[in-house]
Amino acid sequence: MLPCGPCVPFCLLHFRVQDSQTPALPGCSNRHLGTRHRRGADSGLAEVLGERLLWSWPPGPWVPLAGASRWLLGPGSLHWKEQMDCKIQSRMETTFGPAFSAVTTITKADGTSTYKQHRRTPSSSSSLAYSPRDEEDSMPPISTPRRSDSAISVRSLHSESSMSLRSTFSLPEEEEEPEPLVFAEQPSVKLCCQLCCSVFKDPVITTCGHTFCRRCALKSEKCPVDNAKLTVVVNNIAVAEQIGELFIHCRHGCRAVGGGKPTVFEVDPRGCPFTIKLSTRKDHEGSCDYRPVRCPNNPSCPPLLKMNLEAHLKECEHIKCPHSKYGCTFIGNQDTYETHLETCRFEGLKEFLQQTDDRFHEMHVALAQKDQEIAFLRSMLGKLSEKIDQLEKSLELKFDVLDENQSKLSEDLMEFRRDASMLNDELSHINARLNMGILGSYDPQQIFKCKGTFVGHQGPVWCLCVYSMGDLLFSGSSDKTIKVWDTCTTYKCQKTLEGHDGIVLALCIQGCKLYSGSADCTIIVWDIQNLQKVNTIRAHDNPVCTLVSSHNMLFSGSLKAIKVWDIVGTELKLKKELTGLNHWVRALVAAQSYLYSGSYQTIKIWDIRTLDCIHVLQTSGGSVYSIAVTNHHIVCGTYENLIHVWDIESKEQVRTLTGHVGTVYALAVISTPDQTKVFSASYDRSLRVWSMDNMICTQTLLRHQGSVTALAVSRGRLFSGAVDSTVKVWTC
Repeated sequence: MLPCGPCVPFCLLHFRVQDSQTPALPGCSNRHLGTRHRRGADSGLAEVLGERLLWSWPPGPWVPLAGASRWLLGPGSLHWKEQMDCKIQSRMETTFGPAFSAVTTITKADGTSTYKQHRRTPSSSSSLAYSPRDEEDSMPPISTPRRSDSAISVRSLHSESSMSLRSTFSLPEEEEEPEPLVFAEQPSVKLCCQLCCSVFKDPVITTCGHTFCRRCALKSEKCPVDNAKLTVVVNNIAVAEQIGELFIHCRHGCRAVGGGKPTVFEVDPRGCPFTIKLSTRKDHEGSCDYRPVRCPNNPSCPPLLKMNLEAHLKECEHIKCPHSKYGCTFIGNQDTYETHLETCRFEGLKEFLQQTDDRFHEMHVALAQKDQEIAFLRSMLGKLSEKIDQLEKSLELKFDVLDENQSKLSEDLMEFRRDASMLNDELSHINARLNMGILGSYDPQQIFKCKGTFVGHQGPVWCLCVYSMGDLLFSGSSDKTIKVWDTCTTYKCQKTLEGHDGIVLALCIQGCKLYSGSADCTIIVWDIQNLQKVNTIRAHDNPVCTLVSSHNMLFSGSLKAIKVWDIVGTELKLKKELTGLNHWVRALVAAQSYLYSGSYQTIKIWDIRTLDCIHVLQTSGGSVYSIAVTNHHIVCGTYENLIHVWDIESKEQVRTLTGHVGTVYALAVISTPDQTKVFSASYDRSLRVWSMDNMICTQTLLRHQGSVTALAVSRGRLFSGAVDSTVKVWTC
């Protein structure tokens, strides 16, 4: 009786008929001789061939043939009685298919053969598994080796006593004449490609980490293991070297079996007996004594082995005269060849013919040299043509760049003309005011001029702050740094303060401490004396837009909130959060005992002592971006280019100043006993100087190459920061 269940593919034993007893298979708990495991008389097949017993059953796994080294498989569709009637008219053999799947060969009495390959079910391991539908699949035989010791059986390469199976394989090739490849021992399953189920050929590692044949990896789109996209990364040299160390039979010791496709090879006992490493096969096969050769005298001579060539040449009847190329028609054996040379009419002309050949050879060499020179000249001509094409393309690119530069210059010229027109309009406006007697006498000393530029930031400058005690200017930028500038002697950057992880949006000084607010939602405390960071506070859930200090308190503005902090040494302790704000708080100013905050179309006035809102000013023109407070006025700049002015006592709006064509980002005040001037910075890249005596623009400053975003004043000097990453200094 046969083994049942999943133990069938692995119970590889030799069965013999001994006293009508069949031993139990290792690893199977059943005695496969009892009736409880029988499948019925017509579900199995047995043949008694001398001492050999053939078993077949429907699942079609591997079955051993007693006393032989091959494995046999029954198709499961033939009955016992039918097989006995056939009187051994057909023969069934199972050999190794791709990835060790079973391939059944059924040879009938008339010599015809049919083949069945049993599907291999997917498995994460290398064990063999079979589908119940294996019997339904039929295909040509896989290129698998079979070794025969007779006309109808295969010769065993393993010792029957050791029970070790040494299987041989031939790799499937797509060429018409595949190269014989018969391994001396069964290769490890780990050396087989999971796509083609054959030993790796040119193994490569793909992005999924698995190894496949290069051709298989290029043809397949998905990895059969994890379904990942296949992309070749690098050659698997380690696996290639392992395969190269496998021993194979010399190709001249193998022969083709049958006429199917692909071709199946087996060991030829009459061929080369050597086994060699796969990596050195060419060295051996090129000099193998069993290599087929042709007789150099006549192609019609039968094929020879290299070791028999010398003996054949002594007996060959087709030896030609050495002067046959000159017209001698002699053909004979070795004896008549020597006699012929004594009487050959070309023998006397041998030296002349040799000289003629030499001259022809020299002419051929000279002709080849001329051909090489012609080819070289043609290649040089091609290179020159390519060079000319490149020069033409380069010239075209340069013309394109020139056109682009001309267009840019034209745009810049138009922009300068617009600026000049704006200045002319301002000048005309001032002259008209002078003629009407509105303005006082013209004072040339009050004209502000750009005296210098601080360069060093790698991004837009968003805030400025002046420390008057040490003549230091602090600037915060999008490059996440704060630069410290000397405004008294060297006019250079003394240090760059790093600590924020976001844009520095606000700066404020209280005593000897610098406070910086950032888009990273933190406030950092810096010691101005040694320019070192002393504390970091997680202040808001949103960017800190503005900072101001008063009465030993720090006020920070963010989205819909103002936080009040008590300053205790280097610590900030939250005192209160001012709410009721409708939008971002981008502007905060502390003057006397009041805090002014700007948000969307609203300015709120807070009592610093009680932290209560005591007044609300309604504006127009969108969000309030900047606020300035003079002795008599409250001034704010808005998103929609407007500057609103209120009387500080009555809280009544007295004027709306126009002139900017972009958001008013910053306001600053310079007051003297004679007059008060307000400076405004805008998105339109300009600064405007406003006289608060008569509410008119007295000067427009245009020196920045980007939007002006920040202002600071100190000792009659004005500092402006802009998106062009610079800080400019203005004085009268």
